[in-house]
Amino acid sequence: MTRPDPVRARRAHLSPVRARRAHLSPGRARAARLLPVWIACLAAVLVLVRPVPAEAHVVAAGADLRVAQTIAGTELTVVVKGVERVPGELRIGVVAYQPVTGLPVGLELRSVADGRTVTGTAHAGREPRYTALRVERAGPHELRLRAGGEAAVVPFRVLVERASAWEALIYGGLFTAGLLLVGGLLTGALSRPGPAMLLAGGAAAGLTLAFTFVVLEPGLPPRPPDGAAPTAETGPQGRPFAQGRVATIPARPAAGQEFILRIDLVDGSTGLPVDDLAVHHEALAHLVVTSEDGRAFHHVHPLRTAPGRLEVRMRATRPGRHLAYAELERQDSGGQLVTGEFTVGGEPSPAGPASAATEPSPAESAGPGPASATAAGEPSPAGSADRPDPPRLHPAVPVAGRPATIELETSGAVRPWLGMAGHLIVRSHDGAFLGHVHEMGSAGTGRLRFTFGFPAAGHYLAWAQYATGDRIVTVPFTVDVAAPEAVR
Repeated sequence: MTRPDPVRARRAHLSPVRARRAHLSPGRARAARLLPVWIACLAAVLVLVRPVPAEAHVVAAGADLRVAQTIAGTELTVVVKGVERVPGELRIGVVAYQPVTGLPVGLELRSVADGRTVTGTAHAGREPRYTALRVERAGPHELRLRAGGEAAVVPFRVLVERASAWEALIYGGLFTAGLLLVGGLLTGALSRPGPAMLLAGGAAAGLTLAFTFVVLEPGLPPRPPDGAAPTAETGPQGRPFAQGRVATIPARPAAGQEFILRIDLVDGSTGLPVDDLAVHHEALAHLVVTSEDGRAFHHVHPLRTAPGRLEVRMRATRPGRHLAYAELERQDSGGQLVTGEFTVGGEPSPAGPASAATEPSPAESAGPGPASATAAGEPSPAGSADRPDPPRLHPAVPVAGRPATIELETSGAVRPWLGMAGHLIVRSHDGAFLGHVHEMGSAGTGRLRFTFGFPAAGHYLAWAQYATGDRIVTVPFTVDVAAPEAVR
């Protein structure tokens, strides 16, 4: 009689699923058990490694808008917090970069679309204290500011980010893959291999779809946020150039007298006012005004008082010719420099209290002219609160057309101003050239470093600026640049 095989007897009592698993090799069995884990990990990775959209030069949906304004004799930055949804609250704060004590700033928010207006008051300080104003819809708005008898209107758009059309396909693919995966596992557990394989194939297809759109999404056209401006038909060259007409009120201010510097911006192709300025480096426009001899220096941010019109109140202490340079950027276009000049009459006036609209004390206390920068490795004269140490140059004598490094020891920890740790403004002696350089990586430290290539040999006037505590520090100095052939 044939004896029964005990192995076959045990297998006969196994369920069909366990019998099939008994025939699997150890490696295949382990892979089958880990398959759900691998699929879940892949799904998580796909979500986490999705590309992050790059920051645009102008304000993006959900980001804070920061606009510098020289108003009420001081330098302020208005902060408009980004919103996630409308209707909702729009929070507005004001940062002071010069000593003020709770300066009240009147706020009036108006929707351009329907004229709905809400008002409030913010108080300027070193740290912003936000005031909430109700906003009902996305799109173009105007923020009117009032402080110290002056008023400005800042146009901006309330932007609300929309979900990408491709995100529905990405998350839909992941969700479908998850459902099919669970269904496949349950079906396999019920001894139905055919449907289980079909469901597993569907899960793989869902993951493939999601992965495909994760990879392709950066190259797909983005969906504009709610409230975005219509796409401008500017062509590949951007918008036409702007021309500026510089004037003062009164026409010939006297030294020590307050006056208004006005810039009217006109489109070079139509002659109409330019009212499409983009916020760049936290301002609608950066205005640099210097006396011809370089002793007087202003870096201010004029107010938009009408379409195409910028104004700022100033007080000059030095008579003579003054040069004005307005850095601006039109929407959907590049940066532009508008220049002009005016004359201040009378006799030299003693400098009044330091403010954003008067010459900084270092420039006035620099003796016969701005201090010369010291060469690398040489000891610099002792600095003071009114006149910090002059910068150091690497190389000691810059060569035209070659990068030079300018190092500056600050009088305290640096806080960001206009989005940067520091600013270097360079003017040729004759005023024909103006350069504006940024120090981007040293906020919170006691040293600034700038890299700049002087375009031609000659004598240059320069001013390094940074913010620390509740004041803006300006360090004037001069640089003599050698010609390339002189150092061969």
